[in-house]
Amino acid sequence: MWYVWAMKHIIAMVILSLAGSVHAGDDWPQFRGPTGQGHVTSDAELPLHWSATENVTWKQTIPGRGWSSPIVVDGKVYLTTAVQDDTGYALRTLCLDARDGKTLWDTAVFEEHKGAANIHNKNSHASPTPLLVGDKLFVHFGHMGTACLALDGRVIWRNNVLHYTPVHGNGGSPVLVGEALIFSADGANDPFVAALSAKDGHVLWRVPRSETEARKKFSFCTPLVIEVKGQTQVILPGSGAVFAYDPANGKEIWRVRYGQGYSVVPRPVFGNGMIYVSSGFDRPIVMAIRVDGHGDVTDTHVAWTVQRGGPNTPSLLLRGEELYMIADRGIATCVNALNGEEIWQNRIDGNYSASPIDAGERIYVQSEEGLGVVLKAGKQFEVLARNDLGERSLASYAVSDGSLFIRTEEHLYRIGQ
Repeated sequence: MWYVWAMKHIIAMVILSLAGSVHAGDDWPQFRGPTGQGHVTSDAELPLHWSATENVTWKQTIPGRGWSSPIVVDGKVYLTTAVQDDTGYALRTLCLDARDGKTLWDTAVFEEHKGAANIHNKNSHASPTPLLVGDKLFVHFGHMGTACLALDGRVIWRNNVLHYTPVHGNGGSPVLVGEALIFSADGANDPFVAALSAKDGHVLWRVPRSETEARKKFSFCTPLVIEVKGQTQVILPGSGAVFAYDPANGKEIWRVRYGQGYSVVPRPVFGNGMIYVSSGFDRPIVMAIRVDGHGDVTDTHVAWTVQRGGPNTPSLLLRGEELYMIADRGIATCVNALNGEEIWQNRIDGNYSASPIDAGERIYVQSEEGLGVVLKAGKQFEVLARNDLGERSLASYAVSDGSLFIRTEEHLYRIGQ
């Protein structure tokens, strides 16, 4: 009898454990998903075909304007937006029910007065993507401030003391390492990297960017956290160079210079013992960098460079030994991630700002014109589907429960089978 009870108990615990694992793998808690690198970790198959009316689970109008990508955790969708009035913009955070798209709460976090900052026509006053860890939601509005919210929409803390002069508005999203919420503040002058306490928002550290050859200082990159021989590194490209920082104190571990590159947007990806980055405007250079160095390792740790087909805006996508890149003007390229040799390069329709994702044997990428292009992953170029929503779209996908969550200029779509 005891044996039967014990076996039932063990089976129940295994089921709970598996349920927890499936649930965790089905969340999309930050920019570019669970790994921060655009990989769909659940096994649920995503839709191949959709339109403004086909395979639409729901469509919800989003007030104001914002290009922050949605995140999805525990059946709830979170995103930010900027709602304009006569005096300026209310910078708000929204929570929607992932089942039906209904708004559960809408919280005003900051206010931005008219004329406070000019933005690029491809930017918004609410472009950084939220980050959810545990029971805390972190939202970032660049130079306007950073806040932490409870999951019922209550503001836990705000910090708007890190002042700098933005160029083209805000962009990069934060990462959390332990209790340190880390982000870049690469404005017109004196760019720096900062860490706030996740507990109460006070500044833990602030370090200036090292001098580089870049003629323009501003950039908009989201950090990537990696582990190298037991040491945590925060990889954060900026204008003129990519840097690795110690999250405990902001101390620079290593850097690689890439010259005059500025306005860097693409988030790095990591694999094969290397970080892969794109150097930004005016002519992007894609670089593979070994991550075990110290100091300026420009001359010793760059494994290869590619000067054709690199993106200014979309992040790279790494699948094993294949590196995919989508250039802003619609050139898709696959190179060998170990040596940089081109495998294929072809034009796809449209212009691109959103970062690609991979799911199963497919690569999904959303054009600025609202066209979702699905490519077959692998060494042969093949377009599997073209899916037009007919509405401008600059945000990157979120994925949960076998569905794509797509933000357009006025709406949020849930696309399912």
